[in-house]
Amino acid sequence: MREVDVMGVRVEMPSNQPIVLLREVTGERYLPIWIGAVEATAIAFAQQGVVPPRPLTHDLLKDVLEATGNELDEVRITEVKDGVFFATLVFGSGAEVSARPSDSIALALRTGSRIFCAEEVLDEAGLAVPAEQEDEVEKFREFLDQVTPEDFDAH
Repeated sequence: MREVDVMGVRVEMPSNQPIVLLREVTGERYLPIWIGAVEATAIAFAQQGVVPPRPLTHDLLKDVLEATGNELDEVRITEVKDGVFFATLVFGSGAEVSARPSDSIALALRTGSRIFCAEEVLDEAGLAVPAEQEDEVEKFREFLDQVTPEDFDAH
């Protein structure tokens, strides 16, 4: 397993499909995962520190974990089959729950939990970006600084 950071979310054109972009903490691979608009908004909210007036689903799950004394230790992106990614939530009790990566990432951002990705997933679906191409990544980061959760609202 390799630890990854969430770089952000964006809408891939021309398909108008949101993606979340992860990056190896110690490496040069990026992992794009296509996600739904609701999950893209949830991730963007968490990254921007937006607190909705009423808890959204991921906020509710975080509150339930806190109220019951459970702790999310980490998220693991475990496999990809036919373009579909799978994740596992790992709790302090040792319990593990299968989940979608998008929901897992949204929850991890809210709880401050680390995110890991299986080496096999990075080998299969990751994209290596050599240091000389980092300027393109910087352009993406600039885009992320400008994007708002409302950009992911379904029309």
